[in-house]
Amino acid sequence: MNKISRFVIWICSKFTKAEIELIIKELSGILANRNPEIKPKDDFKQKHPNYRKFSVDPNPPRTEPPQNKAPKKNWEQLLQKHEQEKGKPLKPIKLRDPQNKVPSNTRCSQCDAPAEYLYFNDGKKNNK
Repeated sequence: MNKISRFVIWICSKFTKAEIELIIKELSGILANRNPEIKPKDDFKQKHPNYRKFSVDPNPPRTEPPQNKAPKKNWEQLLQKHEQEKGKPLKPIKLRDPQNKVPSNTRCSQCDAPAEYLYFNDGKKNNK
């Protein structure tokens, strides 16, 4: 037996038929929203307490992309620095699979290195 069934049995054992009819009339008025002082428990608000609670950011969104302030590096200087630090020159990469070769006209966007020093590094195999 669920809670509502037990509650109905309890009401029937405590109240007369006329009192039960009056209770039903009052409950119908509450459900019809005739009595604004008494509100039934809102199940939706209990399950979703943060529904429609939001705030607007104080700053508006950007309209322009941020300026890249990092200075552009020179790949030749990076090769010289590597040779000074390691004692040997940095060689171009050796491809194991020729399908993964970078197109010859491709240059690095950060240091302008040629395609011989670049490889696909996006986690996808055979990305073209």
